[in-house]
Amino acid sequence: MGDATAGAAGSTESPPASEGRPSRWRPREPAGQQGAAALGAQDAIKRALERRAASGAGRERTAAPAAGVGLGESAAVQRAQSARAEKVSRISYACCHPWDSADAPPRSARVPELPSAAARAREFGFRLDPFQEAAIACLHKRESVLVSAHTSAGKTVVAQYAMAMAMNANQRVIYTTPIKALSNQKFRDLGEAFEGAAASIGLMTGDVTVNPDATCLVMTTEILRSMLYRGADEMREVSWVVFDEVHYLRDKERGVVWEESIVLLPPSIKLVFLSATIPNAREFAQWVAELKSAPCHVISTDYRPTPLQHYMLPAGGKGLYLVLDEGGEFLEENFARMIAGAQPLNPTA
Repeated sequence: MGDATAGAAGSTESPPASEGRPSRWRPREPAGQQGAAALGAQDAIKRALERRAASGAGRERTAAPAAGVGLGESAAVQRAQSARAEKVSRISYACCHPWDSADAPPRSARVPELPSAAARAREFGFRLDPFQEAAIACLHKRESVLVSAHTSAGKTVVAQYAMAMAMNANQRVIYTTPIKALSNQKFRDLGEAFEGAAASIGLMTGDVTVNPDATCLVMTTEILRSMLYRGADEMREVSWVVFDEVHYLRDKERGVVWEESIVLLPPSIKLVFLSATIPNAREFAQWVAELKSAPCHVISTDYRPTPLQHYMLPAGGKGLYLVLDEGGEFLEENFARMIAGAQPLNPTA
């Protein structure tokens, strides 16, 4: 994310295009050349108006929008394309195979392409981010995928697509979370996302069981491990398992639950791993590939679509103070004001 302010004098960065100004900025020309350029522009406009009047006398007008609006739209399109190109450049992709070593270079550096609209299992009401498109392309190959992206980046979209694939094939999918509260939230969110198939979403947390015969079952990882231990018949109909917050595998006390669940799942069930903080993503994917004797894709991006700002609330203060902006700049003045307005926790007489 770029800074909000313009660069210092002498910077080669182009100023933003405004309404009525060409989006392609050019240096100012000398005074003599400016006059010649202005006369040339006037002649060009005059000739264009004459051609327009001669060709469109009795026909319906189909002219383009006004010059300022058209240039503004063009600039907006260019900015959108530039932002998307930046997102693509910040995607890290690798495909781990069971016969590769963990320290070997990635076998494929080419990000998979999204299939055609006719072949997709689900359409969304917005344009997908490049990392979402790459992950969905891996799902179409019916291969496991690990998605590592910042919080609020849209990782759940990948899980929703796996759910749509299972529903279209009359198969079942399990969505696991580390805590009951998150399971309840995902049960509600997925029910809203699949509005026409809300009855196909179930919940199993140990305390509460809702619609256990649903196509998609949202549950804690401990419930999944218990089902695998007792050889539940429901697992025969499952084609995808989503592990949300898979970085819990590193937890000293509960990590064994994720490890055993992954090990006990049959190779026919494909896996979707979602995490925002997994430093050894490729090493983990290589372990999964060797365990299941099948490829596992790794898609990660350091692009943060949601700006991260840090506010501080002083003890006894009257408001919030922004101390770190979305660009990572520490606001020393706001911090000093926050310290000045803070009150001691245990004031003495």
